[in-house]
Amino acid sequence: MDDGVDPAAPEPDRVTPGSDRVVPEPDRVTPSTLGEAGEQLAARWYESKGYEVLERNWRRREGEVDLIVREGRTVVFVEVKARSSARFGEGVEAVLPAKQRRIRRLAERWLNEITPAAARSRVTVRFDVVSITAGRISVIEAAF
Repeated sequence: MDDGVDPAAPEPDRVTPGSDRVVPEPDRVTPSTLGEAGEQLAARWYESKGYEVLERNWRRREGEVDLIVREGRTVVFVEVKARSSARFGEGVEAVLPAKQRRIRRLAERWLNEITPAAARSRVTVRFDVVSITAGRISVIEAAF
């Protein structure tokens, strides 16, 4: 049976370049691939707004920060939540107080490791949540 798919054709991107939509391939969507596509979309959104991506998936024993971006003196710690539908609510609803505390502790650690003590007082810190639901991106600046 011919399904109209050319086996020699390149695989389509999960994130359409220049778009604000995540286009998951239905037979390949896993939480991991959806999360990776969401983080890629969020990073592109910040870059399109003039931010520099400093870190992706910055990990320490205590946890992970999905994105760390900077614009001028503002360093933004970003939690990305991607969901294929709103069936179980928006992604932002999953960033509960315990997760917020963990991200704040990780941000403090990152700043202590990366930024000289004299410069830390000149840095403004912000915590954003990027919620991607059914391919639509919503950026909540200063979410917590």
